[in-house]
Amino acid sequence: MKTARIALCQINSTVGDFDGNVKKIIQFIKHASKYIPDVIVFPELAVTGYPPEDLLLKPQFIDDNLDAVRKIKAIVNDFVVIVGFVDKRDDIYNAAAIMHEKEVIDVYHKIHLPNYGVFDEHRYFRAGIRCPIYQINNMSFGVNICEDIWCPEGPTTIQALAGAEFIININASPYHLRKSCFREKMLSTRASDNSVIVVHLNAVGGQDELVFDGSSFVVNQAGEVTVNAKQFEEDMVVVDLNLDAIFMQRLHDPRRRQQVIALKTDAIEKITISSVRSQKADVPSKPVLPHIDHYSPFPIEEEVYNALVLGVGDYVSKNGFKKVCIGLSGGIDSALVATIAADAVGTNNVAGIFMPSPYTSKEGKEDVYELSKNLGTRVIEVPIKLLFETYLETLKFEFEGLPIDATEENLQARIRGNILTAFSNKFGWLVLTTGNKSEMSVGYTTLYGDMAGGFAVIKDVPKTLVYKICAWKNQKEGRAVIPERILSKEPSAELRPEQKDIDDLPPYEVLDTVLKAYVEEDKSLEEIITLGCEEECVKKIVRMIDASEYKRRQSPPGIKITPRAFGRDRRFPITNSYRS
Repeated sequence: MKTARIALCQINSTVGDFDGNVKKIIQFIKHASKYIPDVIVFPELAVTGYPPEDLLLKPQFIDDNLDAVRKIKAIVNDFVVIVGFVDKRDDIYNAAAIMHEKEVIDVYHKIHLPNYGVFDEHRYFRAGIRCPIYQINNMSFGVNICEDIWCPEGPTTIQALAGAEFIININASPYHLRKSCFREKMLSTRASDNSVIVVHLNAVGGQDELVFDGSSFVVNQAGEVTVNAKQFEEDMVVVDLNLDAIFMQRLHDPRRRQQVIALKTDAIEKITISSVRSQKADVPSKPVLPHIDHYSPFPIEEEVYNALVLGVGDYVSKNGFKKVCIGLSGGIDSALVATIAADAVGTNNVAGIFMPSPYTSKEGKEDVYELSKNLGTRVIEVPIKLLFETYLETLKFEFEGLPIDATEENLQARIRGNILTAFSNKFGWLVLTTGNKSEMSVGYTTLYGDMAGGFAVIKDVPKTLVYKICAWKNQKEGRAVIPERILSKEPSAELRPEQKDIDDLPPYEVLDTVLKAYVEEDKSLEEIITLGCEEECVKKIVRMIDASEYKRRQSPPGIKITPRAFGRDRRFPITNSYRS
C-alpha cells in the first residue's frame, strides 16, 4: 500500500520567544524523527508565535525570526520539516518554510489574508501568489496556511487538481465555542470535494485575549475524520495516510478530469524533493505508530472551562507572574474565577482577598471561606468599613443634602480595587478580575473598582453560562467544590442594603438572549423583539450596551470564548450618536 507518514506537532509557541520556540520545535523534531516520518509539520507562525501584531513592524524582529529559521534548518536531515515563519523579500509574508537536508528548499506564502474579527493580516503581510506542489518519490502534496483552505476555490482546489494527494494546512486558528466542530465540517467538505486528504494542524495555547485550542485532525478523501489531536494541550500525532485510496477515488470521478483540463495544471509549479529517509533502501520497515485515542467533543461547559484554564495559565506564565489574587465576594463570578485560577496555576499560587463592607452578608462570608477550603487556597480578610467611613467623612461637606446613590456603592468597589492593586504591587501578584460578559455588556461594573486588575478571566462568558459551568464543575468533581448556596442564592453586589442584581437589570436569561442577538448577531431592535422579548426591556438593554463602550475600552484583556467578543472582535466608537 502506498502511504505517507506525517507527524503533526501541535505546539504552544510564545510570541517573541525565539529561543524558547526554536528549542521546542527542535525537541519535537527529534521526538517525531524516531517514527521515520516523511514530513514533520508545525503550526502557522510557530517560530514567532501568533499573532505577533506590531512586532512585525520592527525590522529586528523579522531578522531574529529568520535567524531562528536558520537554527531549525541546521538540524533537519533526511526528512521534510514544514514550519510557519515570517518570510522577508521585498515585503514580508506569512509563510511556511519547507526544509530538507539542512536547506529551505521552498517557501510558501499565504494567499488569503484574513482581515475580520480578531484578524488584521492585511496590516502586516503581502499576499502570496504561488500554489506549488511538492513531490517526494511517488507522492505529491500541497502546503497552504489557515485561511487559504477556508476559500472553496482557493489553493487547496488548485493543488489537488495539479496532482497533490494530500494537503498540509498549518493554522493558528483561535478558539470560540464549538469552532473545532465547525472546522471539521468545513474541511470534510473541502476534502471530499477535491478527492484529497487534508492534514489540518492547529496551534495550541493562550495569547492575550485569544486561546488556540489545538484540535488538529486528518480528514480523508471521503470527508471522514480519521484521527484527531487533543484539545487545549500540546500533542504530537503521527499518522500514515493511505494514498492508494486517493487514486481509486479519482479514477471514478470524470468531473475531476474536466476540471483538470480547465485548470491547465501543467502550469502549476512542481518541486521535487530528493528521497527522504523513509523511502531509502536501508530502512527495512518503519516503527509501529503510537496508539492514538479518538477525542470526542467536550460538553460545552467543559470545553469553555478548559479554554479558560489554558488562557489563564498561559497569560500568567508567559508574562512572568507566579501567583494571582482575586477579590472574593461570596458570589458566583468570583467563585468561578478562583476555581479556574486554582486549576490553571495551582492552589498554592492563588490568594483570595475578602473585603467585607457594612453590607456584606453573613452568608457571603461563610461562602468565601467554604470555597477557599474546598479549593485549598488562601484567604486574606481586609475589612473596608473604616476606609469607607473615612471616604464618606471626607466627602460629606460637598455631598451634604444629596441622596445616597450609586456614588456610595462605587466608592466601596473602588476601595476594593485599591486594596487588590496594593497586594499586586507589594507581592507581584496578578489581579484577576471577576466581571462576566453580561455585566460588561451593560456597564454593571465599576471603573477603577471591580474592573481594576490585570486579566479579566470571564469577560466573554455570559452569566447564564457561568451558572452552567459551575454546576458542571461540581458534577465533574463529585462534590460541591463551589458551595451549593453560591449557585442557588440571588446574585447581588452587596453594596447597599438588600441589594439584588434584578433591582437594576432584567433577568439574566432575558439579558443574555438580547446580548447574543444584538452584540454577536447584529440583529435590529425589531428582530430582537420577535424573539419574545418585551420592547421596552430590549430598548433599555440596547441603550445600556451602547452607553457602556467607554467602560469596556478601559477594562483588562480577557479570554475570547464566544464568536464575537468585546474588544478585538467588536470595535464600536465611544463617541457615537447612532441608535438602533
